[in-house]
Amino acid sequence: MGGITVRCSMARARTDFPPADAIRALADSAGRLALRVTPGARSESMELGQAVLLVKVRAKPDEGAANKAVLDLLAQALGTAPSRISLLRGATGRDKLVQLD
Repeated sequence: MGGITVRCSMARARTDFPPADAIRALADSAGRLALRVTPGARSESMELGQAVLLVKVRAKPDEGAANKAVLDLLAQALGTAPSRISLLRGATGRDKLVQLD
């Protein structure tokens, strides 16, 4: 008796970002932006918080993978190159400070 084989292709859903202008408005006058990061999340997302950008990434905090994912996701949301964003503080913690160029 033949069984039914079902193949599911789970494409990654496109992440909806807050408007780039709204993200940039959270930065201080020197272009520094505070982030609160959740690594190992089920899905990637960004949300505007009070004076902080809440970022969830799928990457685990292993050898900087989550930090790289955060910078890449932020660059994508801002429509800029990841090289134009640098991590100033928080390499090993959930609270991070990044410099936007």
